[in-house]
Amino acid sequence: MSNGSGFGLLLRLNPLFSDLGPAVIDCLAGLTTTRTVRAGEILFQVGDPGDALYGVRRGEVRIETGTESGRRIVLNSLGAGDLFGEIALLDGRERTADAVASVASEVYVLRRSDLLAYLAREPDVAIRLIGLLCNRIRYIAGQMTEMATLSLGARLARRLTVLAEDFGNEIQISQEQLGAYVGGTRESVNRQLQVWRRAGLLDLRRGCVVLRDAEALARAAQESPCA
Repeated sequence: MSNGSGFGLLLRLNPLFSDLGPAVIDCLAGLTTTRTVRAGEILFQVGDPGDALYGVRRGEVRIETGTESGRRIVLNSLGAGDLFGEIALLDGRERTADAVASVASEVYVLRRSDLLAYLAREPDVAIRLIGLLCNRIRYIAGQMTEMATLSLGARLARRLTVLAEDFGNEIQISQEQLGAYVGGTRESVNRQLQVWRRAGLLDLRRGCVVLRDAEALARAAQESPCA
């Protein structure tokens, strides 16, 4: 499968681009290249120039940021079919977060210069990219609201539920990574996981959480925000 046809398939499966029509999708796909990255390899960092839009062909990429104390916070975890890097791509300014491959991955790369030339000819595509950018902003705002209003248990249950939707009930993730996702320490995450383990909701293995009662976790994730 060529780079263009592969990215075209990704666009056809993405709700944002799926109704653009085959001609538009083929044009966008024809502008892309592919890049293979190792586990732990950095695609870009805060402050790097925003010169490309990325799409995950296979693997997983984390969007992260850091605190002054050195803690890492995972803003999003992206799998096959996801796009990222829109903010810096569209305004041409510096990246606002880091992108790191969680596992060996392959990504599509659409360069800013090529995309902007195309958007000048196809304003409808520009409008849809604005919609995608707004969705990302809403997602991050929702995460911030969860941090402020939900207990650690509810945030952790929500994150495990979302990860299970993407990766199944056997989730390869460390407790430290889970803590970064939900704004908690590894120790606090471990205490909550142990409670759920004793209750039969999940099992714990080295670097892995196995969900046994996903419905019970989903109910725990529905905790109402604090008044």
